[in-house]
Amino acid sequence: MVIKRVGPLSCAKIAGALYAILGFFGGAFISLLAMAGAFVSQDATVPFAGALFGVGAIVLLPVFYGCLGFVATLIMAWIYNILASAVGGVEIDVQ
Repeated sequence: MVIKRVGPLSCAKIAGALYAILGFFGGAFISLLAMAGAFVSQDATVPFAGALFGVGAIVLLPVFYGCLGFVATLIMAWIYNILASAVGGVEIDVQ
C-alpha cells in the first residue's frame, strides 16, 4: 500500500486539535508556576500579575499552539503531496 496523497485540510484539522491539547497542558504547567511565583513573591507593586499571567497561559497557549500546528501541518501536507507525486509516496505494509 502506498500513500500517494493526503488531504491537507483534514491533516491540519487533526494536528491543530492535537496541538491545542498540548498547548492546554503546557499552559496549565506555566499557570501553576506563575501562581506559585505570585504566592511566594514579596513584590506588591503589581498584585495578581502572576495570577493573570497564569490564567492568560491557559487561554492563550492552546489557541496559539492550535493555530500554529494547523498552519504548519497544512503547509507540510501540501509539500508532501508535491513530493509524493514526484517520488512516489510513502510505502506502508499492512496486515
